[in-house]
Amino acid sequence: MPRCRWCPRLSSLPTSPPPGAKLAALPENFYIIGRHERDKVGLREPNGKGPIQDFLSQTAKKHRLWIIGGTAPIVCASEDKIRSACLVYDDAGKRVARYDKSHLFRFESPTERHDESRTLEPGSGPVAVESPFGRLGLSICYDVRFPEHYRGMGPVDVIFVPSAFTVPTGQAHWEVLLRARAVENMAYVVAPAQGGTHASGRRTYGHTMIVDPWGEVIAARAEDGEGVVLAEIDTERMHEMRRRLGW
Repeated sequence: MPRCRWCPRLSSLPTSPPPGAKLAALPENFYIIGRHERDKVGLREPNGKGPIQDFLSQTAKKHRLWIIGGTAPIVCASEDKIRSACLVYDDAGKRVARYDKSHLFRFESPTERHDESRTLEPGSGPVAVESPFGRLGLSICYDVRFPEHYRGMGPVDVIFVPSAFTVPTGQAHWEVLLRARAVENMAYVVAPAQGGTHASGRRTYGHTMIVDPWGEVIAARAEDGEGVVLAEIDTERMHEMRRRLGW
């Protein structure tokens, strides 16, 4: 049964995965959280090629590892925006899925303000992909607040939520949202998350978490900074839970 692991930046990916690991997931914006919100627009890449996409493909192939590539900045129709794309690579380094973030984050508090619509162009809808680990459902950060997004995928076995939650929203809602999506869909939820203080002074909540279909947190990282979270995805247990509830 596969293991899921998280690593936050290109340079920090270990030279070899933990023994038995078959799938890795990276957080949202793993490639950069710059001093300015528009820094990521300057790194945008054509669909299918570029340093970030090449890194993900080559790493997957080198380690014979499926990778859920957090997000990558992909060109779009607007020259001053990007598509924030979650890219999936199989263990041969082939890209097998792309999901563009659909729900754009907006938040205001006395100390911080965010509006992703200034730099991101939204995607058009949910994406799921078949894999050796079951059917994988893709989402990004703010999508987790919209349960209809996951219903639109049809039945999935593992949901991914690469994220960079703010500290105020993370403290209030991170765990409860992830557990709710797991229970609603009777699926595992893997949520790799940025955590710590970044070059701009922005703070992200972290708390990378893996939740089972019963809503139990089976692995988590409480500390800020780089780290790895591991868990078994037990598909037999998941199907037994579904059977008991009449799915």
